[in-house]
Amino acid sequence: MIMETKKIKAGREDRIFNIAVTVISLVVLVIVLYPLYFVIIASISSPEDISLGKVTFLPSGINFAAYKFVLEEWKIWRGYLNTIFYTFFGTLLGTSVTLMAAFALSRRDLFGRNVITKLFVFTMFFSGGLIPTYMVVSSLHLVNTRTVLVVMGTVTVYNMIIAKTFFQNSLPEELFEAAELDGCGIGKFFFKIAVPCSKAIIAVIALYVGVSQWNSYFTAMIYVTDQKIYPLQLVLRDILILGQQLTQITDPAEIEALVERQKVAQIIKYVVIIVSSLPVICVYPFLQKYFVKGVMIGSVKG
Repeated sequence: MIMETKKIKAGREDRIFNIAVTVISLVVLVIVLYPLYFVIIASISSPEDISLGKVTFLPSGINFAAYKFVLEEWKIWRGYLNTIFYTFFGTLLGTSVTLMAAFALSRRDLFGRNVITKLFVFTMFFSGGLIPTYMVVSSLHLVNTRTVLVVMGTVTVYNMIIAKTFFQNSLPEELFEAAELDGCGIGKFFFKIAVPCSKAIIAVIALYVGVSQWNSYFTAMIYVTDQKIYPLQLVLRDILILGQQLTQITDPAEIEALVERQKVAQIIKYVVIIVSSLPVICVYPFLQKYFVKGVMIGSVKG
């Protein structure tokens, strides 16, 4: 006998609540998406129309001069390739070190693990300062090298705590004991069992570290002066500074010679924002399911 199920009609209060939630969600969606939409339409609009405020919802004076400039400007492409290099190796190193440290601290048989964890947490609130850090980096001869941009910020305590919590909740002690009875050591257990069972947290940590590396600019600004190894973010900074400097020129001859470059500099920043954000936007959909699973670690599930 097939039982018929009747749909429960929503009451007046429920309908009002649903409408309010929908309206608020749409407003938040517009607030979040409009800046990105404006950057896209501004990148193909005329600089004069942007300055006059004519570009609001639709592009005005459509042209692709800024994109042509990006394709022809070798400094931008060099910065782009540098950033890809730093992001790839920085993510690989940062994810590996974070996972190994988190797994070690998740083991109950590690002597002094609570003290070590507290020392890690201590560094989240207190550090040696910029000058002592610069002196250490300089003494290691890492200034003006690619290595400093890969190594700096390798371990983030927040990411390590997330991974540590994952290992504690997802890898039961009985699993390690069973592997140990079969002759599996701690190192083999980590690489053969823990890592394959931790795809979710690996994706989360890699996404966090990768986005941080891709957007990082402060480390390069402090430790790098060679423009050949500039990341894309410093190239973008130079473009923005160029636009500010052009507005301060008072010599009529110089103004006439640089006015076109000022127009390009005004619109090129929108194109570079798109270029710098595009890889992250393209990668995120493939890691989204792991990301959602990973950030829910430790939450109360009903």
